[in-house]
Amino acid sequence: MDRVTHKKERKGPNHDTGSSTERRKGVKQDSPRKKKGSLSSRDEVENCKERDSRASKPASVENGRAGEAGRGGRKKPRGTGEKGGADGGKGGERGGKGMRGDGGRGRERGQGAVRGGAGRGRRDEEQVTTVRALARQDIVGQRRGAHGGERGRGGRGGERGDEARGVGGGRPKRDNWGRSNSSARAQTPHSLIQSLETLKKLSGKDPSEVAITLSTDVALQRLLNERVMSWDTVQLVCLVLSKAFLAKDDRSTLRYLAGVVKDSEFLLTILPLHVSSVCSEVDSGGKRQQPQHLDHILFLLSKVFSVFPGSLVNTVSMLATLLQASISRLTALGVDVHPETKRRLEQLQGLVDLSQQKLAEGTLYLDRPAYAPLSTSSDKTGGEEEQDFRDISIYPTYEEFHQDQRPALQVNLTSQRYADTHHYLDTQFRLLREDFVRQLREGIHQLLHSQLGVGGNGNPSKKKQSDDITVFSDTRFVVPVYTHAGLAYTVRFDSRPLKSVRWESSKKLIYGSLVCLSCDNFDSFLFATVSNREPKTLRTGHVQLIFTEDSRCKLTQIQMDQSFLMVETPAYFEAYRYVLEGLQEQKEDELPFQRYIVECCTDVRPPAYLLKTDIYDLSSITDPKHQRRARLFHSLRSEAWPRKEELGLDESQMKALQLALTKELAIIQGPPGTGKTFVGLKIAKAMLTNHNLFKNTPVLVVCYTNHALDQFLEGIHRFLPEGIVRVGGRSNSEVLKPFNLREIFRSSKFKLPKHIRHAYSEVYKQMLQEEQHLHTLITKMQISQRGLLQATVLQRSISPQHWTSLHKPPTRDECGTMDEKAELMMRWLGLESTVFQQRATENVKPQTGDADVTMEEVAMEEDDLLYIAEEADLIQAERIIEDVYDQTDCGDRQKRSEDMEKATRELEGAMLAMNLEDCEIQAEQSEEGWEFQREYSKKMKDSIKRELNNSSTMTEEEERGVLDVWRLHLEDRWRLYRLWASRFRSEVCAEVQESELAYQNAADRLADVQRHKTLCVLSRAKVIGMTTTGAAKFRKVLQEVCPCLVIVEEAAQVLEAHIITTLSQACQHLILIGDHQQLRPSATVYDLARNYNLEVSMFERLVKMEFPYVRLSRQHRMRPDIARLLTPHIYPDLENHSSVLDYESIKGLKESLFFVEHNHLERESKDTKSHQNQHEAMFLVSLCRYLLFQDYKPEQITILTTYTSQLLCLGNLMPAKQFAGVKVLVVDKYQGEENDIVLLSLVRSNAQGKVGFLSIPNRVCVALSRAKKGLYIIGNSTLLGRVKLWSNIFQTLGENGQMGNALTLCCQTHPDRQVQVSCAEDFKQAPDGGCEKPCSYQLDCGHVCTRFCHAYDPEHKKYRCVKKCEKVLCDLGHRCPLECCQTCPGKCSVKVEKTIPVCQHTQLVPCHQDPNVFRCQEPCQKTLQCGHKCNLVCGVPCTSECQVAVTFTHKCGHSQEGTCYLKEQGMVPNCATPCRQLLKCGHKCRGKCHKCHQGRYHIPCSQKCKHLLICSHKCQGTCTPYCPPCGLPCENRCVHRECKNQCTQPCTPCCEPCARQCPHQKCSKLCHQICDCPPCTQPCAKTLVCGHPCIGLCGDKCPDKCLICHHEEVAELFFGTESNPGARYVQLEDCGHIFELTGLDKWMDDHQQAGGEEQMAVKLRECPRCHTPIRQTLRYSAQIKSSLAEIEKVKQTINGRQADIAKQREALKKQWMEREDFLKDLAVDCSYISNRLSSPHLEANDLLILKKQMVFLTSVEKLLETSEQMSTTQGYIFRRKCEEFLSWLVDFHQKFTDQQVSDLENELMRLSLLAILNTCLCRMEEAGGIMFDVDHEFQSIRQVLEKAGPFTKQDEPELTQALNRLTDKLPHAGLGSAGVSRR
Repeated sequence: MDRVTHKKERKGPNHDTGSSTERRKGVKQDSPRKKKGSLSSRDEVENCKERDSRASKPASVENGRAGEAGRGGRKKPRGTGEKGGADGGKGGERGGKGMRGDGGRGRERGQGAVRGGAGRGRRDEEQVTTVRALARQDIVGQRRGAHGGERGRGGRGGERGDEARGVGGGRPKRDNWGRSNSSARAQTPHSLIQSLETLKKLSGKDPSEVAITLSTDVALQRLLNERVMSWDTVQLVCLVLSKAFLAKDDRSTLRYLAGVVKDSEFLLTILPLHVSSVCSEVDSGGKRQQPQHLDHILFLLSKVFSVFPGSLVNTVSMLATLLQASISRLTALGVDVHPETKRRLEQLQGLVDLSQQKLAEGTLYLDRPAYAPLSTSSDKTGGEEEQDFRDISIYPTYEEFHQDQRPALQVNLTSQRYADTHHYLDTQFRLLREDFVRQLREGIHQLLHSQLGVGGNGNPSKKKQSDDITVFSDTRFVVPVYTHAGLAYTVRFDSRPLKSVRWESSKKLIYGSLVCLSCDNFDSFLFATVSNREPKTLRTGHVQLIFTEDSRCKLTQIQMDQSFLMVETPAYFEAYRYVLEGLQEQKEDELPFQRYIVECCTDVRPPAYLLKTDIYDLSSITDPKHQRRARLFHSLRSEAWPRKEELGLDESQMKALQLALTKELAIIQGPPGTGKTFVGLKIAKAMLTNHNLFKNTPVLVVCYTNHALDQFLEGIHRFLPEGIVRVGGRSNSEVLKPFNLREIFRSSKFKLPKHIRHAYSEVYKQMLQEEQHLHTLITKMQISQRGLLQATVLQRSISPQHWTSLHKPPTRDECGTMDEKAELMMRWLGLESTVFQQRATENVKPQTGDADVTMEEVAMEEDDLLYIAEEADLIQAERIIEDVYDQTDCGDRQKRSEDMEKATRELEGAMLAMNLEDCEIQAEQSEEGWEFQREYSKKMKDSIKRELNNSSTMTEEEERGVLDVWRLHLEDRWRLYRLWASRFRSEVCAEVQESELAYQNAADRLADVQRHKTLCVLSRAKVIGMTTTGAAKFRKVLQEVCPCLVIVEEAAQVLEAHIITTLSQACQHLILIGDHQQLRPSATVYDLARNYNLEVSMFERLVKMEFPYVRLSRQHRMRPDIARLLTPHIYPDLENHSSVLDYESIKGLKESLFFVEHNHLERESKDTKSHQNQHEAMFLVSLCRYLLFQDYKPEQITILTTYTSQLLCLGNLMPAKQFAGVKVLVVDKYQGEENDIVLLSLVRSNAQGKVGFLSIPNRVCVALSRAKKGLYIIGNSTLLGRVKLWSNIFQTLGENGQMGNALTLCCQTHPDRQVQVSCAEDFKQAPDGGCEKPCSYQLDCGHVCTRFCHAYDPEHKKYRCVKKCEKVLCDLGHRCPLECCQTCPGKCSVKVEKTIPVCQHTQLVPCHQDPNVFRCQEPCQKTLQCGHKCNLVCGVPCTSECQVAVTFTHKCGHSQEGTCYLKEQGMVPNCATPCRQLLKCGHKCRGKCHKCHQGRYHIPCSQKCKHLLICSHKCQGTCTPYCPPCGLPCENRCVHRECKNQCTQPCTPCCEPCARQCPHQKCSKLCHQICDCPPCTQPCAKTLVCGHPCIGLCGDKCPDKCLICHHEEVAELFFGTESNPGARYVQLEDCGHIFELTGLDKWMDDHQQAGGEEQMAVKLRECPRCHTPIRQTLRYSAQIKSSLAEIEKVKQTINGRQADIAKQREALKKQWMEREDFLKDLAVDCSYISNRLSSPHLEANDLLILKKQMVFLTSVEKLLETSEQMSTTQGYIFRRKCEEFLSWLVDFHQKFTDQQVSDLENELMRLSLLAILNTCLCRMEEAGGIMFDVDHEFQSIRQVLEKAGPFTKQDEPELTQALNRLTDKLPHAGLGSAGVSRR
């Protein structure tokens, strides 16, 4: 079998290795469009099988026929290849150091050689062999170069190399598409590709199935990474992969699949060798298959290369060259290569050359998706009018934002036909795009112009903001959020300017709205849509966004803390996007119904399916009375139809049914109440009964609103219990719940094809894994912002030196109950006195009685207001399309959410030392005994929040200069903490970015699989129901389902473009049902609606074009009085059905229809620009309450208003307790609805005469046609009467007496009592809905009704008597304390005096209660075991923890108070008495007694040093014998650069030419050298901005002050020379102060400026005014450079010679290694010394400290050796004391100050004497015992040596003599010399 092999193992996937290579000559730059070529059929598969079965002679790349037989022929080419590879590796390493490191020159050489070899004569066998050999060379070079490039990439966005993957133990790294390079995180998934035979079968499947199967099967990845692959296997893999890439809509799946191929051995090694050996196979007899096989390879390469142009530019370039050589060779051998294959090769080569050119220019985005990244300029030339609409960007472009150009628009034709289909589609596309773009474009135009505008006073003019957009400033990314649609981001904007916005009702930032973000005045920008809005979070300035696909690329290139300007347009972009994409993708010859839609032909044909057979069966819709007469008939014969009576229809309904069933495009107009839904359901039922006519394809039902869709589908469900699928928006119907797409997925009846089920399971699991990991990372980010992080969390962000320092505090922690690690960070930041919960302490909190006053808030309990759906909520409800992801296969979402919440809480507890969000800071008594007050605690919490939110952090240079973190001031500690926290967040952020890519990739792939799942369901359905929004979103699925019949309900409300994109080419029948005289489609731009007819629907346009339609003529809803308002004013004729003639009159009111007139003015809402009328709201609320009193149910009443602000006004007046069930809506949201009683508020009433959209007949029609029985309108008739329609309506109302200033109320009980009401106050005359007469109804309890006359509850069954109950409850005569209507209690609860038997106390006990079970509340008189009285009550057990304050006496002699129970338990607190001893440095010790070890070893002095260092910085350390090196960044700089080193490090001299020059002279020296020309003394000839001449000198920077404009500031006397005539001035660049030239020159030249010192200090000159060091002023560069040279010399002296330091360090290392053994068994952490000795940055002072530590360690080592001569007990105690001494010695804060040295020497002397004492004692015991007098001496000596206080020099002589005397009495000479001396 022929095999293609390679010998060198590949180390990792080939990530970005694409640098620009030399461009191929002779190849066109403009690559032609890629054309899909035909792929292999089953014959190709059979050939593969045949080839696998036969045995072929071995053949490799080094073919024997090329002159290289056997292995010997490989040596030379192989060596050449390795050489090229080595060069490539070096090139990669060099490239790796830069921003775009890649394979480098090695790969270029290999490719150049390949091209050269191929170009000099491809037909020559010898040169073909050269091509093969160089190909192998290029592969090796490519690998090495790729690895070098990976090392240089830096790892952003998932671009990690092999070295990054090698980091031990971490989460597996991913490539640029988020695919994990390790399978360790998940179990190996089940494989569908079991063998090559399976792969062969797969090649015959549908491309989508092939792509999905391959992308979710690990077997493919294993196969592609095989290092040995047969010839036929390569062919089969190429065949299957090329078949997969034919899939049209599985974009994300193909992108993932391309990534798998890109990183495989197959592409990088197998395929190049395979291509180079094609000719060998031809010689073996495979001529027929090779051209088609090469075509498969070319197609595969072009697809993969289009996704990863950056990574594969060199690989594909090399393969293209090899393919060219192979094709030339095949042609030479007589093989016929198809021209299409050659053209495809030329196209691929052109793409490679173009990519190389872009890569060289830096414009090629590496490893990005195939779509073009967001650009700042258009690549197209010419205006929009010159472009085909299919080439126009859906999103606004740079030119639209920055150029004042008007788009090319055409009017939507309503009176004539379109020229052609292209004209029609072009018009619809441009109008629709302009509808969502214009407001954003013009708003940004205005914003940019206002930013450039400058007023006459020189100040920027006041910014004007367009009303059409909303601008949100200072928008920043907060945290990513995972959703099924992919990643969303929470952003935070400045909410302060929007404080007045009521987010519940505001239309700002509604779901689906488009926002545009920019940080550079819209030179570049990002687009996103609002994916989630919560009013609560919006008030704090937080909103969730999902970025568009193009903008996601840009996100990885921006800083997440970047501030953006965010602009919002209210257009619902998602609907626009899907429809605009559909219009662009619509092929002109595939648009259905062009004959009517475009050509406007009125001769309507029958549906195509009826031309085959038109036999209908209408028995399903026949009236039951005529069911027997139902028969089959020919529907195209009008005389054959049954009579309308048989079908139960009126005449117009019958015509509508006939039109709908027999015409391929039918329009049915249904005025209000005429039953258009009823007719629509009849039509649907008839067609579904005869579904065999249209081949059982699904019927698509599209409605504008969710409510209408639910109504229609519920009607269908009555006769079709199965086969319905509801897709998209939120449904409130319980009936339709089982038919929602998501519920169907969950159903056990639903079965998926195996490949889809497998793919969904695998991809969903991957997404859940990425979600969990991303959730953890995001949670870490969020938690890090909630409070103070624990030290352990920040460990990786803290340097080892500082980590050790942090754990070596100068003091020990007090006895407490808080977590030690948490306390460490809190104590370091000075927060040890604030805790989160009360805890028992050694300090007693005094009893304060009622000191903490608990204020009871006494307020009237207000009823909750009636919930009124805000317009924002209603809009969102129509926009949101619920996800259809099935989660049953992968666990319960709720459980997963709970687990995540639990994990979050645990993570929060593990990470935070202080949580400032969930906890309140409580006060703990301090050591001095005072308490934090509550206000102080709040201030403390706010202070901590301010510190955490402060943006000032310590620089890394400053951080490196910090040696001891405990010596920092509190301000610097916070700055350092913020640096650590920032570093921690940066690390997490980097992980988040990597995980984001993986999650987004999984989500995109899941969307592809989900689309196939949806397609499976919809293709099996009988009826598919969608809203127009859902139809737009699922447009591509509908195109594949191909519904033959489409019914559009509310078609007159739908934009024409929405209907077009819903239709597929297969649609044969379209039925439009609606009413164009009611609400029209909603356009965002009013100009387009009015002047371009955008608001004209297809329904209305065709009606205006006299297209045949039917209008339903009989209404079944309104009483005749109400119907008269519509006919003839809106509809010319509208008949009343008999059912509406018998409606009863409205109870309690004289009229059932009335218009209440008034002249109260409206108010405008500043936020929404809407209007409200308080008078109308109060009147209608009172009227509604009155109607409820008439015993109407709340569900029978609806309040409508014409403006959204009026909703809020109404809602604030309607308590839920009274009005629950009453609907309150705007008119536009109530179309299609009806109710018995409608109360209508028209709102508009103003002096300007503006009526707004109340002049639009469509809206008036809807408003007046919703009521069935009663309609009550309130408005300003004088204002509305100016509108002709309203004038006619008022005339009709006036003729019937149904209009006036007051409404008449009638009492039902007393008909003679009537009340005229014109305002809300008048309703008080009918307080309970009747009249003011008392009710006086006799109740069952004997009382009478106390209310006024009321119409509701006449039998008083619901009435509750509130008089006092008279029943007796007990034998003592106690009466019931409740009201009459309440149930009497079973037991008497009146309190009476009773004696408690146990204690004989008298207590007030409830009458029914036994005193034996009552808990006595008298104070307890018992005495506790400690002797104190119990402080609890008598009835409870006494406490075991006495809280009485007692005095503790410590060994040191100090006393302090604590709680009694601590003393009883033997828990003695540490002594907190201040030390205050005067240290040897002259400062008082600030420690406590126990922290200073009773004076034996004091804490380091914390006094700030503040000495001025040589670098002009103040010392940042604390009081030490010598100042530590300055850790601040060096501030030396020149015009060319600034020094990046620390102050202590030598500055690198600048070798650029000196910048001092002017027209008169120029310095010829280098920048760091002393200038060879003096400063110029000529005046500056420039003019300042103010118009006055410059006051500076030539060659100097012009001062920013003017002698005339700023005379007092400039001429202020300082040197005394400012008043000299012709004085010139110099401005110091370091501080900005301005001085007169001669005075400043003298100051700079004065060497005695140090203040009378005999010798000038080595330091920089300073500003004479503010003492800022002068470093940058060019005029004094000579003095500056001279001082810097002196400073450099001093630095060298301080730093010492590195060679000497290294030598001494090695010596100390040797000493330390000798000492380590004896320290191993001691409980002392000596890692600090090891770390310091290993540090590469040691200085002379560090070595001095280490030397001293070694000296002390030697002494301690000797002392520990003597412990072996002691008794076991004494030896153990002595070792513990030595360990304590060692802990002081090796402490991180050990600086060997005078005080520390003295304390260590004293303790060492104490230990030495104690060792002698213990040794003597041991020897005496061994000799037979201790005499009494000797024992007395022992005890007296031990008492002195073990005393609590310090061991002083005064104790030393006496103890030394006593020990010498004692050793003389020893029976054996033990110590040799008992004398002890102080070293």
